Amino acid sequence: MGLLEGKVALITGASKGIGRSIATIFAKEGAEVAFTYLSSVEKGEALAQELSAFGTKVKGYRSNAADFEAAEKLINDVVSDFGRLDVLVNNAGITKDNLLMRMSEDMWDDVINVNLKSCFNTVKAATRTLMKQRSGSIINITSVVGLKGNAGQANYAASKAGIIGFTKSVALELGSRGIRSNAVAPGFIETEMTDALDEKTVQSWRDAIPLKRGGQPEEVAKVCVFLASDLSDYVTGQTLQVDGGMLT
Repeated sequence: MGLLEGKVALITGASKGIGRSIATIFAKEGAEVAFTYLSSVEKGEALAQELSAFGTKVKGYRSNAADFEAAEKLINDVVSDFGRLDVLVNNAGITKDNLLMRMSEDMWDDVINVNLKSCFNTVKAATRTLMKQRSGSIINITSVVGLKGNAGQANYAASKAGIIGFTKSVALELGSRGIRSNAVAPGFIETEMTDALDEKTVQSWRDAIPLKRGGQPEEVAKVCVFLASDLSDYVTGQTLQVDGGMLT
């Protein structure tokens, strides 16, 4: 029996990278999986087909988590289609890097809306259902950049730091109803985004990490399984770093 047997989970931004790994391991562990994608219908449909092989109910939704009304409709549709919602993983995120003096207002607003406002949108929409159930686990994907900052990423760092404050506030507000809220802060994780980087740069990052390697998306996903499952039923308001010791 899987660790997430009997649970319904929604993962935003699951068509690639960390989100895809989370959706995959959740399905492996027996969860019924709802997930969102935005840009690629092809990738969304391929993931749904792949996950259904684990014998669990799976459905993909084309939805923009940064849009309040779209997020509200998404939550309503998931609850209608699956009958409940036990785990919400806010993973949708983008980067639009530039030095502050060259950063446009649109670059700032887009990153804040997709990364941070999306968490407000989905959690607010899901709160009524979770409170009625008197149970639930909210997992917000932040970043070590939200803890330490990074030159050229003022917008991204602000959005990810905001997620940590939001996560802690939700934990305090909803804890009495049996709802847990935690954040996961990945460090240097090797995904499609990092594949485009210069190998010398990537190696210098690996050398600076105590474990001497980049992380894999599956290693972030396994921490999410812990937070989604009953193994962590007395853990809330926390930010778990998955960074190979980068910020130790």
